[in-house]
Amino acid sequence: MPNIAVFHPQIVHFAIALLCTGVVFRLVSLTGKLTFTGPSAAVLLLAGTLAAVAAVKSGTDAHGPVERIPGARAAVTEHEEWGERTRNLFLAVAALEIVALVVRRRAWHRYVLFASAAVGLVGIGFIYEAGEHGGHIVYSYAGGVGTRSGDSADVDHLLLAGLYQRALLDRKEGNADDAASLFQELDRRYPDDPTIRLMAIESQLVDRHDPEAALAALREFAVPPDNRTVVYRTGLLRADVFDALHQPDSTRAVLEALLEKFPTNTRLKDRLAKLQ
Repeated sequence: MPNIAVFHPQIVHFAIALLCTGVVFRLVSLTGKLTFTGPSAAVLLLAGTLAAVAAVKSGTDAHGPVERIPGARAAVTEHEEWGERTRNLFLAVAALEIVALVVRRRAWHRYVLFASAAVGLVGIGFIYEAGEHGGHIVYSYAGGVGTRSGDSADVDHLLLAGLYQRALLDRKEGNADDAASLFQELDRRYPDDPTIRLMAIESQLVDRHDPEAALAALREFAVPPDNRTVVYRTGLLRADVFDALHQPDSTRAVLEALLEKFPTNTRLKDRLAKLQ
């Protein structure tokens, strides 16, 4: 069979939508109201079960690279087990729906539909558990993030995000040297990104507590004039550096020049007012 690992996210979400809607429609159909929900539930549950089978297949195809991420193996195994339980449970639901279609003229036909609804409700709980474990892999272990496409640029995005978030956390936890080292590493790896260069310069001030070095770096920093965000952040950082150097006149001059470019910015106005 073909490898369908790359389609796992799409297939999973189709399965969730079809199965959950199918169970709800089956419950509504048992009330005797909205008669269209009866046949609709059968179609949704059968289609959703096929999607669940495909979801397990695509997940099995995809698990290798994710499972090799250090520390992720147990989480991947748990997700796979819940996915297989969900598939098996809805295979039972599908079987009940098929039986109900075959015996729809029999007196006990309604009991088969009740059984389908009851098992389907349990299945929604299984869907939640499988989804929760899948989310744990993605958001706690970055499973598949940056690697699913096989594009090296996506791996770079993953690395950039990891270094950035770890640097912020180190700063928050008081590990200033580690934070500064990570911002420096970001700057080394992505020298053409002005936002990263600016973060590295800011780290000289915030983490290294070296405003002279930050000011020297700012003087060499080529601000892209068409990037208003970088222009604004560079101006604020320059003002912060002059504050740290106890040069209020220079701080005021920078803020006034910045306010000319951003005349409606209340943050700049408030900061200038405090300097008066």
